[in-house]
Amino acid sequence: MSNRLFQGIIHQMRDAVDRVIGVIDDNGVIIACSELVKIGEMRQGVRDELAYTSETVTSGGYTYRPIGTGSKSEYTIFVEGEDKTAERTATILSISLSNIKNLYDEKYDKSSFIKNIILDNILPSDIYIKSKELRFNSEEVRVVFLIKFYGKNEMLPFDMVSNMFPDKNKDYVISVGEQDIVLVKEIKSNLDVKEIEKVAETIADTLNSEFYTKVAIGIGTAVDNIKDLARSYKEAQVALEVGKVFDTEKNIISYENLGIGRLIYQLPTTLCEMFLQEVFKNGSLESLDRETLMTIQCFFENNLNVSETSRKLFVHRNTLVYRLEKIRKLTGLDLREFDHAITFKVALMVKRYLTSKPVKF
Repeated sequence: MSNRLFQGIIHQMRDAVDRVIGVIDDNGVIIACSELVKIGEMRQGVRDELAYTSETVTSGGYTYRPIGTGSKSEYTIFVEGEDKTAERTATILSISLSNIKNLYDEKYDKSSFIKNIILDNILPSDIYIKSKELRFNSEEVRVVFLIKFYGKNEMLPFDMVSNMFPDKNKDYVISVGEQDIVLVKEIKSNLDVKEIEKVAETIADTLNSEFYTKVAIGIGTAVDNIKDLARSYKEAQVALEVGKVFDTEKNIISYENLGIGRLIYQLPTTLCEMFLQEVFKNGSLESLDRETLMTIQCFFENNLNVSETSRKLFVHRNTLVYRLEKIRKLTGLDLREFDHAITFKVALMVKRYLTSKPVKF
């Protein structure tokens, strides 16, 4: 909070209070006072004493009271005198300045500013105006990580991530839900997707090893303009949603690596149903048992190579050919042909998407 704002308020209250009043920061330094000569004096002993109470403390002819709550308070109000009047005055000033501080922080705090951008709570025309007010560099390259926490922990998700990224001028940690945390991180302009994913892996590994907490992390695309952070955040959301459908084993999902899953996820379910009906005969896809589906998956993973797939499945080459022929008869698609294989792969993904998002009647 601006020291000038505190000083302005103290100056306006000086005549009404008719006592020396002032504010001390978290380093024990007087930053505002009705007697200007006192600004810069140290009162660290009082700050240390107030760390153990949220009530008033008297010392050296002054009454002190924290602005805020106990050890978490950043500032302290002081009033000349140790009597009841000084105590009441300190209490009133503490409450008043605390409310003013909260309003000021909400208006000018950079994290609140970033939160309003990613949640589309600020007009595009106001973004540049506000960034100048906050002296916020709007053209740094940044990327949005959406961190979804699973399970409960003694420590709050926000505090866990904040402790990992203490530089408040480059990295912004924002709570968007009880278990969802957004990290807006400044990165180098030449950082590629793999290196960005390594950052996410480090976050996940640290949370798992130090706090025994499992997370899934969606990564938006890197943007070089502050107004595009909202898009990067939406991309991180989509990455988590699509990953939940198509990459269930992954906990780090980047929007740029979603591939065809991203397109399928954006299709209407009615269109997906029509596609499946056109590609397959009635009930043919459902007739494939688990072993056959595993064979198909392995065949795709080995680039449609019959020899390599049979080796991985520990079956004879002829056995695999027999299974592929069985699939062709059931579905009309020969997976050994590239075009048919693509159609089948997409169809399986569409089916998985429909299973996760059933058609509503």
